[in-house]
Amino acid sequence: MFKNVSREITPLTQNDCFTIFTREKQEFNFPLHNHEEMELNLILNAAGAKRIVGDHIDEITDVELVLVGPNLPHGWFTHNCKSDLITEVTIQFHKDLMDDRFLKRNQLNFIRNMIEAAKKGILFSRKTVEHIAPRILALNKQAGFDSILELFAIFNELSIARDYRTLSDSTFLHKQDNYNSRRIERVFEYMNANFSKQITLDEVSKIANMPSASFSRFIRKRTGSTFISSLNEIRLGHVSRMLIDTTHSVSEIAYKCGFNNMANFNRTFKNKKGCTPNEFRDNYSDNRVFV
Repeated sequence: MFKNVSREITPLTQNDCFTIFTREKQEFNFPLHNHEEMELNLILNAAGAKRIVGDHIDEITDVELVLVGPNLPHGWFTHNCKSDLITEVTIQFHKDLMDDRFLKRNQLNFIRNMIEAAKKGILFSRKTVEHIAPRILALNKQAGFDSILELFAIFNELSIARDYRTLSDSTFLHKQDNYNSRRIERVFEYMNANFSKQITLDEVSKIANMPSASFSRFIRKRTGSTFISSLNEIRLGHVSRMLIDTTHSVSEIAYKCGFNNMANFNRTFKNKKGCTPNEFRDNYSDNRVFV
């Protein structure tokens, strides 16, 4: 069921508190995926679409608000949706935006419980969505400290809603926890720090302290992706951010992010993102905010 989960490296950097994307679309075309960041996803006018969060699958109504925890596979798919004007607002933020020690304060008890429950994915009720959706839709019009305060206020409103429910099964989550490995973490840290350079399987195998053939099998077993696929996903994350955040040409961005063959880059980008780099830039350039 989850053999083809894509590992998304989001455009969010360590210097950002959160990012918000607002899109109007006619279909869902992003594959089942996961990422380190937490995600709050508001979807309007998409009745009949299919939602997958962890091992939970369901058909959604015309209003949808889901909070997804770190590394939890998730995705929305067109399925039986007939709408030609779907609105999707995605807020991504680091899982340590609210530090554990901060969350232990008595006044943050509800938010702490919500963040913990989000490891399984949280679906909020229609009543809650209708109450909070206007504030989420307006969030990208705010900036700076005010936007952080408003995001925290939204978290608070959601956390005290008594009618949210978790989606994925805890048994599934336990299996997902086994994905983590300090060796894998060290390799991913290295690839993130050196994505613009040539990186070989021999290099990362030495970091993992394993023979190349053994590490090749190890990373595929633990992540579901080959070494090359994992490296490309990291590079594409940086490409995505530069397409959104700079005016550099596509070819310049590709070379800066370690792709030395434009034909291979364009093919890899379209396979992963479902569109060309220019289409991606056009889609995100006017409706994203990084804070």
